[in-house]
Amino acid sequence: MDEHKDLYFRRNVCAVSLVEFFWGLGFPIVIESTFLQLFLKSLGASSFAIGVVPSVFIGSISFFPLFASYFTRNYPLKRMLVLYLHLATALMVLLFGLIVLAVGDAGNILIFFFLCYAGFSICLGLTIPVWLNYNIRIFSEARLVPSLGYMMLFQNLAKIISSFFILKFVETYAFSIDSSAWVFILTGLVFVVGSIAFVLTRELADPGDPGPDSTSFYEYTRSCLIEILKNRRFLLYLIADLDFFVVLTTLSFYANYATGFYGVSPAIAAGFFVACIYAGSITVNILLGTMNLLSLKQKFVLSKGVTVTLLMLLVFFPTPPTFFVISYMLGFTRATRNMVYAPSVRKFTKRADTTPYFSMAPVLTLPFAAGFPLLFGRMLDNLAYLQADSYRLMFGVSMAISATLFCLSLKIDYRS
Repeated sequence: MDEHKDLYFRRNVCAVSLVEFFWGLGFPIVIESTFLQLFLKSLGASSFAIGVVPSVFIGSISFFPLFASYFTRNYPLKRMLVLYLHLATALMVLLFGLIVLAVGDAGNILIFFFLCYAGFSICLGLTIPVWLNYNIRIFSEARLVPSLGYMMLFQNLAKIISSFFILKFVETYAFSIDSSAWVFILTGLVFVVGSIAFVLTRELADPGDPGPDSTSFYEYTRSCLIEILKNRRFLLYLIADLDFFVVLTTLSFYANYATGFYGVSPAIAAGFFVACIYAGSITVNILLGTMNLLSLKQKFVLSKGVTVTLLMLLVFFPTPPTFFVISYMLGFTRATRNMVYAPSVRKFTKRADTTPYFSMAPVLTLPFAAGFPLLFGRMLDNLAYLQADSYRLMFGVSMAISATLFCLSLKIDYRS
């Protein structure tokens, strides 16, 4: 079966890389974005409100994959499903841009933002497990990591291009309502264009695909949960992977830390910080992806060590030049984790259709994933009188959590 998949390796790599390139152009605007947090701040959003953004995002991509897994279980070939789900996600961003252009009032825009961002997050939550499973299906196990390296390399190259556009935009227009509206409109449009490239991919039926399933949603979810709870290696991996959400929370707040207390301009934070983040990602895509250096476990452990180090820099050495290094390390550790995640799930499950694992895993990690950014934002609001020390305190807590998970990651058995 893997030999047949390898016949279409170049075609599929080129097609999914094209998808990721166009989506990469828009990601710095809407996901783990310094632009988004600064845009919301310009509208008068509190730290708690900004903390709600990653919580809504994480909560949606944690809960709604359950529905994606159930409703796609009888569709072993998922190419068109992936396409339609990507288009639905793209249209939510486009809709928000059109609303901002029509409304033009900062007070009302915040309300529409959270509505549209919730819709965007829900659609993405339905998309992610199907997309991850699709990537696993169309590539052989031996060539999966290099294929992910290529596609994420193109995504991150696009993100760097986009980050310089953001820098120029903020320098020229700050965060004016009309210009921000056009940014979101263009983001939605490039998402649409990128999604269409899925029609170029080739998907093959797998002999291990399950037969038709007529069980209820409750029974299907229950059986998947029981199977996963019996998989001790997978559960240990999920716990050790919780520092990924620490990284996402750090991404949501560190730009305000830099601009508020260390003299970094918003344009630099919105542009060059993002460029450094994606430079770190590209390093990973080349060295650990296309060149496939280090084993899966070594990559996983490396990401934990980098996370602890960058948090240490935020606590003890927060200077303007250091923030560029921190941005690079954030990109490095996030990209490493993203590269390891799908192959790790495949290794720990040995299933033809891994969608249930991709769907159930976020539900199990949801309390921490959604709760930590909310706690972070609430603590920053309550401890605002401490000024920069309030951030140092929260980054210190994050460092302690990440150090513990680093130790746990050393115990995970990656042997087949």
